[in-house]
Amino acid sequence: MVNLRLSLSALCRTPFRTLPLALAIAGAPLVQAQNNAPAQQTQTQQPADQNGPAAGGPSGDTGVIAVPKKPKSDEVPPPPAPAAPKVVNPPGLGNYSLQVNVPEVTVDVGVLLEKTGQFVPGLKPTNFRVFENGVEQKVIGFRRVEAPVTALLLVEFAATNYWFVYDMQNAAWAFAQSLRPQDYVALMTFDLRPHIITDFTQDKRQLFNAINTLIIPGFSDRNLFDALAEAEDRLSRIDGHKYIILIASGRDTFSRLTLDQILLKVKTTPDITIFTISTGGAIRAMTEGGPGFRQEMADLDYLQADNQMRTFAKLTGGMWFEPRFIGELPDDFAAINRAIRSKYELVYRPTDAKQDGTYRKIHVELVDDEGHPLRMQDEKHKTLKYEIIARDGYRARQEVE
Repeated sequence: MVNLRLSLSALCRTPFRTLPLALAIAGAPLVQAQNNAPAQQTQTQQPADQNGPAAGGPSGDTGVIAVPKKPKSDEVPPPPAPAAPKVVNPPGLGNYSLQVNVPEVTVDVGVLLEKTGQFVPGLKPTNFRVFENGVEQKVIGFRRVEAPVTALLLVEFAATNYWFVYDMQNAAWAFAQSLRPQDYVALMTFDLRPHIITDFTQDKRQLFNAINTLIIPGFSDRNLFDALAEAEDRLSRIDGHKYIILIASGRDTFSRLTLDQILLKVKTTPDITIFTISTGGAIRAMTEGGPGFRQEMADLDYLQADNQMRTFAKLTGGMWFEPRFIGELPDDFAAINRAIRSKYELVYRPTDAKQDGTYRKIHVELVDDEGHPLRMQDEKHKTLKYEIIARDGYRARQEVE
């Protein structure tokens, strides 16, 4: 307790103006002591219960919270898992790993009616028979595919004859008009050398503008084989299936590659299908069979050119067209669109699993449920002839030593 004894004489001697200050100083400890006294009394009034409930647990504003304790178990814990055994190779024998590669072959097959070029839908896996080098293969995968197109438009642009350039431009325009928004297409021309005019794009206007620039050619040479080889090399860097739309006369001037070499490259390059359109049909129809040795030699050259264009398409599962009039082009490219966008995809594991780099011939047949050749009829029960479009074969992978 604070002793607050002040003599009356001392209080009387204190000036009036300093009296409140003295009382305030003297009374401060008293107020502080009175304010602290109830807090101390409150703390002493609460019973100090330091022990929680029997089960134990935290305490809160509403009281303690009982948390049940887990009963002690008399069960013996399971023994730890045994360590993995260590296998030690015999002395002198290193680590050995075995890897087995099971190859799979994918074959794109188109079935079109010969009269109309219409795609034949509704075929089942049992309707297809696939042969590799004459041996029937078991089809393990089957589906109908309709996907966007990745195509390279390869056109001959040489100073030979106006009618050939005219046909090329009309055919290129007809192909560009048949494209869909999801398709990718590039434009490459060739004369003495190949030239990339437009890289892959989905913009049809860019392709149209590029075609419009092909007006005055520079050279009369037509190195078709070299241009086709370079086109396949460039497309091989792109994943997935690709297409080459080759619009040319089919004649070759003096390519470095021979016909046998380009045919071998076309056969062995995977995932590329070639569709060919021969130009100059109208002028050839007017001059073919004319008098003179020179005309006879020209006719023979164009017959050979047609055979080359047809072979490029056949080896890769494509189609060959020889339009003579502009009005034929829409139907021709409509048939190409049906063949490209609607097809059957067959997958099989070859019985000959050797990776020896050899060329394997592929043959596809259609059969009915009883195993006989499939026969199609129209609503008048007339027999419909159909065409099976598939690759001629493929080259097996070369085993790497």
